[in-house]
Amino acid sequence: MDPKKMLIAVDASENAQRAAEYAARIVGATPGFSLTLLTLERPPERDLYKDDAAHRAACQAREGEMRAAQGAIKAVLVAGGVPAGMISAHYVASCKSPQAEGADQCSLGQSIALEILDFAKAQGCGTVVVGRRGVSKAEEFLFGSVSSKIVHNAKNCTVWVIS
Repeated sequence: MDPKKMLIAVDASENAQRAAEYAARIVGATPGFSLTLLTLERPPERDLYKDDAAHRAACQAREGEMRAAQGAIKAVLVAGGVPAGMISAHYVASCKSPQAEGADQCSLGQSIALEILDFAKAQGCGTVVVGRRGVSKAEEFLFGSVSSKIVHNAKNCTVWVIS
């Protein structure tokens, strides 16, 4: 694992943006670093929509939102001094999603935290950067938290949790 290869988990939250801003302040234009933006898609539940067309439209809207967020995060990094050539982006669609054909790869539907760590390991990233969503202690106890799961399951890498 190369500590100069950083994976930044990206979603449409303000916390993901803060994580990118922090990474940009730390890395800036320092040579030798590479940053990988990873967005994992989780489509809305099919049962919430009256038919397949409505579900497909919701999935497309979600994908558009997530890809836009990924582009905004890349812009934050570039504005923070990180050269665009040091940044790569990956979008992982859910296999259940109608958009799975256009994705970089397809998610197997396991825990988001484990998918982030698996991707980081496969890419040789020695640093994982995530934003903390700010769930309450009760919510974290009942449902868990992605950042908490990453911290507890990470091996042979550094984890930055930005809040």
